[in-house]
Amino acid sequence: MGDGEERWLTPEQQHAWKKFISVVELLPGVLDTQLQRDADLTHFEYFTLAMLSEAPNRTLRMTALASLTNATLPRLSHVATRLEKRGYLERSPCPEDRRATNALLTEAGFEKVRTTAPGHVSTVLANVIDPLTPADISDLDRIMGRMLGELDPNDRFQAKNE
Repeated sequence: MGDGEERWLTPEQQHAWKKFISVVELLPGVLDTQLQRDADLTHFEYFTLAMLSEAPNRTLRMTALASLTNATLPRLSHVATRLEKRGYLERSPCPEDRRATNALLTEAGFEKVRTTAPGHVSTVLANVIDPLTPADISDLDRIMGRMLGELDPNDRFQAKNE
């Protein structure tokens, strides 16, 4: 196909695309609804706390946390302020670089992740994993890995080799 020629989706590609977009649009609402109902957290707030819970010493620089959560620093700072007010995280100057700020998951924050995770996992299992066969899971992993290779070539989410 030469330069300037328009490309269109085949009928098979259009069907797959519409299903993919439907999942992308519907899944965040399903995750948010369960987390807000059961834990009074948005999915992004939970994801932020979960990323800190997996970090060494439950601490990350705000820039690293923003990268891991695919957030801008202003968005992450706004969420961090809300989570700080609830006692789930603390921010402090980074000892290695005083210009940087660290986010630390507090004991209350770690407990919130620990008690929230089972309900979140149940929702993920019911809506994403359980409808799939083991072969589907393998395919999903492979397909998402290929898409992430394009969308996240620098592996900011650190999801490629999990």
